Amino acid sequence: MNIGLLFRGLIIGLSIAAPVGPIGVLCIRRTLAQGRAVGLVSGLGAATADALFGCIAGLGLTVVSDVLVEQQVWLSLLGGLFLCYLGVKTLLSQSAEEAASLSIEGTGLLRAYTSTLFLTLTNPMSILAFAAIYTGLGAATGDYGAALALVSGVFIGSALWWLMLSGGVSLFRDKFNTRSLLWVNRLSGVVILGFGIVPLFGFAVLLLL
Repeated sequence: MNIGLLFRGLIIGLSIAAPVGPIGVLCIRRTLAQGRAVGLVSGLGAATADALFGCIAGLGLTVVSDVLVEQQVWLSLLGGLFLCYLGVKTLLSQSAEEAASLSIEGTGLLRAYTSTLFLTLTNPMSILAFAAIYTGLGAATGDYGAALALVSGVFIGSALWWLMLSGGVSLFRDKFNTRSLLWVNRLSGVVILGFGIVPLFGFAVLLLL
């Protein structure tokens, strides 16, 4: 495997994952309320989506990327609605114990993974970001072996970020009592809800034009 391409992919994965957005807020909130494992698994859902987008960009699958861009309004609508659902659910969550009970079950970890995977996949602008970064680094390629090295690097870089974030946040988990976690839920819910309202507002504007 080409180490140079793997390293380029790692840089791409880190640069895409690091900016704070709804996934970052979810990861932080879930780490505080449910533990490091749930926070990390949430991030790995996003890392998987990043790897898929990286595969599309790296292999130059223009047909797939064109479909994503063409359907970006509907994908943004789905993502916005799901973010609003998560925001309201988080806002109304009453206790850390209630949330923690989910992390004990396998379905809790699976739900954490699939929710962030879905949210990231319904953001078609991610493919444009990947295309721009790949082009800027001279990383785009149609070679399968080279693409595998790049995509592996993207996943590793993104996963490393979520590992560091969930691990760092978990260090402060013991400092939060039930009352402070309740405020974390409220603040996180408002922020996530805000991220969801933005694409819905854009969709409403398009309908009125």
